[in-house]
This record gives sequence, structure tokens and C-alpha cells, in this order.
Amino acid sequence: MTPQRREFLTLGGAAALFGAYSQPVPAQGTAGGPKLTQILRADLEGQAEKVQETVVSLLEMPAGASAPWHMHPGAQELLFAIDGDFVIEIEGQGSKVIKIGTVGLIPAEIPHLARNEGASLAKALVMHSRADKEKPLTVPVKRAG
Repeated sequence: MTPQRREFLTLGGAAALFGAYSQPVPAQGTAGGPKLTQILRADLEGQAEKVQETVVSLLEMPAGASAPWHMHPGAQELLFAIDGDFVIEIEGQGSKVIKIGTVGLIPAEIPHLARNEGASLAKALVMHSRADKEKPLTVPVKRAG
């Protein structure tokens, strides 16, 4: 079993187990834009303070939609495509297609975006492992041009 699959299965089980304990968060997004529904937000235990919190969300992105350039201070992002394909663009690393059943890993502090170049709605589980939950989860990044 690959480390990504093991982490996904562990987080998926945690989402099912702790889903009742998380507080509902309104979905983010605008008409015709991506919709992000938080599934889990819980403190992690036994991580020696290296990871304070994990946040698991469901991303629903309409055809042709794109998230704006942004970054996650102190938080690594894992995007697992569950329906449709995504293109992730990571500053300094170029673009990568994330197909159904595959994972894209985005390092903390690195500007990036995700988009759906397909003809139908795409969905992904998005997991953030946060080293400092006092920092904002997402920060917009302005790009030249």
C-alpha cells in the first residue's frame, strides 16, 4: 500500500469517526465557482506538536472553474480526486493533472491553484495538515499579469 493511499484511508476513517464532532462550516464559493465543504476539523493527538490540526474538506468544482492563486501558511495540502480530473499548478513546479483516484501533494507556503478543465463537475477530498492552527488556513496570493 502506498503512503498516500494509507494516509487517505486513515484520514477517511477519521472523517467518518469524527464527522459528528466537527462543527458545520458554510460552504465557500461563488455562483459558478468552486464550492468547498469542510468535512472534518479536529486536533490531532500524539504528533509531538509537529502537526496541531488536520482539516478535511470536500471540494466541488464546476466545469471550467478555477480556485484563485493562494497558499496555506504552515499547512501542507493533499488533494485526492474522487470525481473528475483536476489540474493543479504549483509555483516553481508547473502544472500536474490529478486524475480520479490519484493524489496531489502541495507543500506549505507555496502559491498554487487548482482548476477543472473538464466538461462536468469535479470533486476531491482536500486535506490540510497544519503546524500552527492560529495562522489562517488560506491566504490569497496576487500574481503579476
